[in-house]
Amino acid sequence: MLDGILLEQRGIPAAVICTDLFVPNGRATAKAHGAPDYPFALVPHPMASAAPAELARQAKAVLPAVLRLLLSA
Repeated sequence: MLDGILLEQRGIPAAVICTDLFVPNGRATAKAHGAPDYPFALVPHPMASAAPAELARQAKAVLPAVLRLLLSA
């Protein structure tokens, strides 16, 4: 979350992807850094143990949200 906020503060479009388990942490980080409504894309947790086919499916599913975030910046 913080990386995305810092990049956008420098004028660099960013699209943060967060797993559902870390939404509270992400929102707290955004709030602590002055961006309480910072938008992000959401994917299911966990990612580290997901099979390659599942990761590909999730990437395709989240792509529209990532594009919206990048194009709205």
